[in-house]
Amino acid sequence: MVAALCLSAGAALAQEQKIDPWPGLVTDIFHDRPIASHEGVVALEAPKRAEDAAIVPMTISLLAPGLRAATLVIDENPMPMAAAFSFGEGAGVTKIETRVRVNSYTNVHVVSQTGDGALHSVVKFVKASGGCSAPAIKDQDEASANLGKMKYRELPSENPALREAQIMIRHPNNSGLQMDPLTRAYIPAHYVDKVEVRQGDALIFSMEGGISLSEDPSFRFAYKPNGAKVMRVEARDNQGNVFKGEWPIGGAS
Repeated sequence: MVAALCLSAGAALAQEQKIDPWPGLVTDIFHDRPIASHEGVVALEAPKRAEDAAIVPMTISLLAPGLRAATLVIDENPMPMAAAFSFGEGAGVTKIETRVRVNSYTNVHVVSQTGDGALHSVVKFVKASGGCSAPAIKDQDEASANLGKMKYRELPSENPALREAQIMIRHPNNSGLQMDPLTRAYIPAHYVDKVEVRQGDALIFSMEGGISLSEDPSFRFAYKPNGAKVMRVEARDNQGNVFKGEWPIGGAS
């Protein structure tokens, strides 16, 4: 009985001593700007328990009009800022879906910025572990051979005033925490860190990301069409590679 009480007390103490990284992240990422926490401005859909910690789906819904930015932060990841999105003026982006690695049980925050510069956040708790060090799905040689190849597809939209599209980029997005099974050495970090998506010359969104984005980064988004006839994408990785793609927009007027 005494031993059980000691173990219980120890577990409770460990829980009490666990440091919440969020206040430090507010300082590092948002420079201590005030962040209001309430629903109605931005929403985050994330699984309570991920099936695969290396490809955890995240859906950011931009509920208030005129939002200019949204930052996805995975508090307990080695590089917490997973993706910082900026939206083009008039792009009308209402949703962005992507996939991330989650390294341990963690809060996931989305912080959005309104046109007047105010910050608003929502948070979800996700149970997953080992996503940042999980082995790549694809062979590294195959990944290198297809580096930067892109795929674009258009999807039905529930809102007739909006379009939905998806950009997929072939890239290993190595986190630097994965181990080569043959050499037992760590695979150097190699990941997509910038993406710009435009309809014609007009920016829909740009993204700055880190090692938390999953292998073969994918972005599905809803936006307001401006009549442009082409979709243009430019992506860069942390080793200086630049990848470009261009596709006709179906039904563009």
